[in-house]
Amino acid sequence: MDNSIALLSMTAVSLGFIHTLFGPDHYLPFIVLSEAKKWTVRKTMLITFLCGVGHVSSSVVLGVIGIAIGISVSRLVSFESFRGNIAGWLFIAFGLVYLIISIRHLYRNRKHSHAHFHAGGNKHNHEHIHFREHTHVHEKEVVNTTPWILFLIFVFGPCEPLIPILMYPAARNNIQGSILVSVLFSVVTIATMMSIVLAFKLGFSKINLKPVEKYGNVIAGAMILFSGVAIQFLGL
Repeated sequence: MDNSIALLSMTAVSLGFIHTLFGPDHYLPFIVLSEAKKWTVRKTMLITFLCGVGHVSSSVVLGVIGIAIGISVSRLVSFESFRGNIAGWLFIAFGLVYLIISIRHLYRNRKHSHAHFHAGGNKHNHEHIHFREHTHVHEKEVVNTTPWILFLIFVFGPCEPLIPILMYPAARNNIQGSILVSVLFSVVTIATMMSIVLAFKLGFSKINLKPVEKYGNVIAGAMILFSGVAIQFLGL
């Protein structure tokens, strides 16, 4: 391995870790949805892994196509930026819809207390919940398809740092170097995503979250919305 590829490999590892760590959209949705929807550790890790694979694979495929047909780095970077813009708005839309549905569900399932009077002057309070048995079918469909929605958003979401470091060795006809940096970047990105999600998942299991449990989906929707805003307007 020549010095340039060794340096590029170190860069790929560093960028894979840093761009994931400082991009809350890479792990925050999985953390909050896992708690809100009571996913097991295994299911949480599987969904995170598949979304991570979709995330990095789309940029790798784009880079390979660019190399094959001779598209310039600047044009590929511009297209990645365009994809990032789409992903940001998709995150915002998904988070907003999920938040609205969760607030509606929370409101409909709030407890009501009514006084009942009986013959002889006896009185008792009766608590009940409206609409639990009438949850709208479309609300359930959105909840059930959440992992697939996340996967599609992550496929749209680009790994902006990957294209330049992938194209550099390719420009020097070093295909092995391109493969190496792609694999390193991808593995580190996915591993970082899964490690952060797992750390929070295990950490939350040690904390009593019962007081805020009923607000779990509302919090999840708000955090996903925040992730989209962070991508779109804060450049994270």
